[in-house]
Amino acid sequence: MAIDVDWARAEIAKFLTLTTMRSASTRTFITSRMLTFGSDDEIVASAQVVEQILDRVLPTWRTSVPSEDNAANRWYQHREAAQRADVALQRDAEIRERLGDDAPQLSAATMHPWAWEGARALWQSGHFRQAVTAAARKVNAETQNKLGRRDASETALFVNAFSKDAPKPGQPRLRLMPDDGGDTFKSIHRGAAAFAEGCFAGIRNPNSHEDGLPELPEHEALEQLAAISVLARWVDSATVER
Repeated sequence: MAIDVDWARAEIAKFLTLTTMRSASTRTFITSRMLTFGSDDEIVASAQVVEQILDRVLPTWRTSVPSEDNAANRWYQHREAAQRADVALQRDAEIRERLGDDAPQLSAATMHPWAWEGARALWQSGHFRQAVTAAARKVNAETQNKLGRRDASETALFVNAFSKDAPKPGQPRLRLMPDDGGDTFKSIHRGAAAFAEGCFAGIRNPNSHEDGLPELPEHEALEQLAAISVLARWVDSATVER
C-alpha cells in the first residue's frame, strides 16, 4: 500500500482509545451512563484524519461496515472500520504472500486527481459504475478548460485535440511532444486520440446508460478508472498549441 503504515496505525490506535466507552460514575455518584474517554473535540479532530485513512484502506467502509449500534456509541461504525483497517495495514503483505498474490497493488487514491476526485464520492458509496462515469466527465471538463473550448466534448473533443494537423482558429491542439515531423510524433498522437475514443465509447458511454446493467465489480471498475487516469495524465502534461 502506498501509505505510511506505522503512522496510520498510530492514528487509528489514538482514535480507538479516544472513542472507548467508560462509565460516568464517580466516587460520589453511581450511574449507568457511559462516556467516551476523549472529549467530543478530540474525537472529531482524530476522526478527520482517520476517515481519510479508512477511505484509502477500506474505500467502501461507509456502506460495508454496519452502523446499527451507532445509537449506543455514535462512533461504533468508525471503530469497527478502524479495527478492520488496522488489521489490513498490519497484515496486508503477509496475507498476499500467504495467499500467493504478492503482485503490485493499484490504489485509486494514487491515480491522477481528475480521475479520483471525480469518482471519490460515488466510489465510497459503492456506486462503481457511476463513479467511473463521473471521472470521465471530470476529465472531459478539465480538457475543455485547458483548451478553452465549449463547442466540443468527449470523443469529438479529444480526437480533435490530439489531431496531428496544425491548429486552426478555435481548435487548439494538445501536444505530447514537439512536432519534429517524425513517425514517433504521429504514432503518439494517433494513439492518444484512439485511446481517448476508446475511453468514452467503450467505458464512459456504456456506464452512463446503466439501466438494467449489474453493478461493476470493484476490481473491474478500478481497471476502468485507471484507463481514465492515464488519459487525464496525458492531457494534464500536454502543451497547448494554438
